[in-house]
Amino acid sequence: MAKRSQRIVLKFGSGILSTEHGVGLSRRQISRLAREVSALVHAGHECIIVSSGAVAAGLATLGLTARPKELAAKQACAAVGQSQLMHAYASAFGREKLGVAQLLLTHNDLDSRTRHRNARNTLLHLLSRHNVVPIINENDSVAVEELNFGDNDRLSAEVAILVEADRLIILTSVDGLQDSAGKVVSLVRDVSAVASFVRSDKGHVSTGGMVTKLQAVQLAMKAGIPVNIVSGRKPGLLKAIVAGQRVGTHFPTR
Repeated sequence: MAKRSQRIVLKFGSGILSTEHGVGLSRRQISRLAREVSALVHAGHECIIVSSGAVAAGLATLGLTARPKELAAKQACAAVGQSQLMHAYASAFGREKLGVAQLLLTHNDLDSRTRHRNARNTLLHLLSRHNVVPIINENDSVAVEELNFGDNDRLSAEVAILVEADRLIILTSVDGLQDSAGKVVSLVRDVSAVASFVRSDKGHVSTGGMVTKLQAVQLAMKAGIPVNIVSGRKPGLLKAIVAGQRVGTHFPTR
């Protein structure tokens, strides 16, 4: 039985926030995700979003039709796109009578004892207001980890640990971890036992793929935080997970 109130970290990948071709944001998707998260908040849950998508948002403004390979170009896209991403979130959550708060973090922020404490205190204060959804992204205009390695997967696990979350939900463009036959594995207790299932393919706007998601899962599970990997394109899954239903791939800790 799911607890009545949970502290939930949700990770939104670029592939579920961008348009079909990966250039610009899908406002329809963001609005739908905002409605589902808002429903959880209004039901008494505390939600934090770790969001990718800044690079995809900035592509069109810079006249690009595909994600660039050069680091400086990626960071330029992120610098342009971050404000667009937050505006989209602010508009979508505003329609649900909720505010948003932007936090740009780097891994160094979480490694520093003082900055770690400050980030935690800020997040906990925002959650205590019950009318604001914190939205975290790596500071892509100055940091390189998310741009080169992992689409914020590890950062989502680090944030979940930072705030002692009850659950981490990673929303992606697939239905969950798939076995060698392409069937979704619904329950995984030992990540190392399913490592052989992971393929190297990933979406054309994503930077991580399933490898970095499983690394994030291991990090969260080690801290006692259960994880779900589910499709971010299918409505109703967040409510189902919080209600205790098994959808996507569930990684329990007990």
